[in-house]
Amino acid sequence: MPSLQPEEALAQLRRGTAQIVNEAELLEKLRLRRPLRVKLGFDPTAPDIHLGHTVVLQKLRQFQDMGHQGIIIIGDFTATIGDPSGRSATRPQLTHEAVMANAESYQRQAFKVLDPARTQTIFNGEWFELMHYEQVIRLNSRVTLQQMLQREDFRTRLNTSAPVSLHELQYPLLQGWDSVMVQADVELGATDQLFNILVGRDLQKEEGQPPQVVMLLPILEGLDGTQKMSKSLGNYIGVTEPAADMFGKTMSISDELMHRYYPVLLGEDYPAGAHPMEAKKSLATRLVARFHSEEDARTARQNFEQRFSKRDTGSADLPEVRLPDADVDIVTAVVGAYALGFSLSKSRGDARRLVEGGSVQWDGEKVSDAKARPNFRSGGVLKLDKLRAVRLPPT
Repeated sequence: MPSLQPEEALAQLRRGTAQIVNEAELLEKLRLRRPLRVKLGFDPTAPDIHLGHTVVLQKLRQFQDMGHQGIIIIGDFTATIGDPSGRSATRPQLTHEAVMANAESYQRQAFKVLDPARTQTIFNGEWFELMHYEQVIRLNSRVTLQQMLQREDFRTRLNTSAPVSLHELQYPLLQGWDSVMVQADVELGATDQLFNILVGRDLQKEEGQPPQVVMLLPILEGLDGTQKMSKSLGNYIGVTEPAADMFGKTMSISDELMHRYYPVLLGEDYPAGAHPMEAKKSLATRLVARFHSEEDARTARQNFEQRFSKRDTGSADLPEVRLPDADVDIVTAVVGAYALGFSLSKSRGDARRLVEGGSVQWDGEKVSDAKARPNFRSGGVLKLDKLRAVRLPPT
């Protein structure tokens, strides 16, 4: 039995959401005083979950803590197609073997957030692999081409003469049919999932089921502060990364992005009057504690402060980076250190601005000449910015 009164539950669930279609229906479902079936679909196209994924996972956990049932759909079938939402090009198709390997890792990591006792995991291959072609045709007849082309991502690609493959048009139908099969009361997703989830509502209505409520969560920007957090872009924080890496990556975000991370990841406003550095340390500490432990968080903070706040980079445990060539200019060295030490892509222009702005140091000495070629000796420390430094390994 759900633990809260419906109106109180709705007020809590509303926090942190970008859009609900619609609140009146959600309140009506909450007034049923039974556990709602709250659906969240994952296509395991990669083996790891990052903080961007946890935004919607945390919302599902909130439902679970109120007494509702989480329904995780593992898209072992749909992942071989690839969700076109928000894509400017066709996704590469994966083999079923690769998808299943990723799915095992996904499930293990998702339970760092979810309550296993209130989670039902279902693979959508259970029904799609049994469909006859006649059933596929009938399912396709439910949606028109005009409806599909209302999608902004498809329209954009067509307007720029980028290809749209026919198999991509199937995806919203398949995701929608998942909702029919599990009789979802609510479906969670990021804001780019609106079209897909609305298709599910329509299919449920046609099947005589009450339509699911659409609950959309914000898309989390990555470490670069502009693009969606993504492993392929190298701007992510993985939930299984070592505590020190998670702490350090969080500390690398801009102050502006920190104001975004507080409400999206912690469900709180940025602390009024807090010093930006202290607020960022608090954010990093709480994220590490969430996915590791309180002790790991304290240790990560202490190590970070030793390395940067106390400027003790000489004895600090820094990422080791071997430059392709010791005789390179400082800009080339900085670009390589970001890529090899932190999986971050920096252009030569970005690196030059860091150098000329006084952020870059070699062995404690500031290097502000973009054409400089320091003597990159083994064991030396290259400081890239306020929060990142690397050590050149012994030869």
